[in-house]
Amino acid sequence: MNIEEFFELSAGKWFSHRTSHHLAFKQAEDGKSDIVIETLAADHPEVVKLCEQYEVHPSAASCGARVTWKGTMEWDEEKHEGSTVLVTVPDADKPGEGKLLREMGYAEKAPVAGTYKIGEDGALTLITEYETMWSEERLWFASPNLRMRVSVLKRFGGFSMASFTSEIRMGSTPASTKATEAANAVQATAG
Repeated sequence: MNIEEFFELSAGKWFSHRTSHHLAFKQAEDGKSDIVIETLAADHPEVVKLCEQYEVHPSAASCGARVTWKGTMEWDEEKHEGSTVLVTVPDADKPGEGKLLREMGYAEKAPVAGTYKIGEDGALTLITEYETMWSEERLWFASPNLRMRVSVLKRFGGFSMASFTSEIRMGSTPASTKATEAANAVQATAG
């Protein structure tokens, strides 16, 4: 599976259930979200705008996505909602690797660029360094309609949070046959 197929297979509406382990407090917290992922062509105006913001030539981008979420976390009454644009910029020398430009980060609410890598197992690993922390997230498809995520967040010299998320497709724009075949091939070799 390549990054474009991963994004295409991710398109749609998802129900997300996350359990976060706050290591310093030795406590876990549940969260639930509705997530909508829309793929964006490499020449989409939002993709071009984000590339320009990072001083990356828009022709270097391979694909993009708009991610919108609305959810709740167990420990607070605040609604967690927002939207961000993601753009992939492949490394010309290393197929399956590159930069991931984000309009807004996951751990800090500011624009941030990280790296991505698609493994031979079809899993996507994202590594992002923020000003005060570092995160690593791994996403993979257990089936075309079930996506899994694990992440760790490190700050102040140690790990501060680990989380596991399962995402169930609730509706979608149909993935291409190629993306679905890539997900099924990965699942067959893993089983």
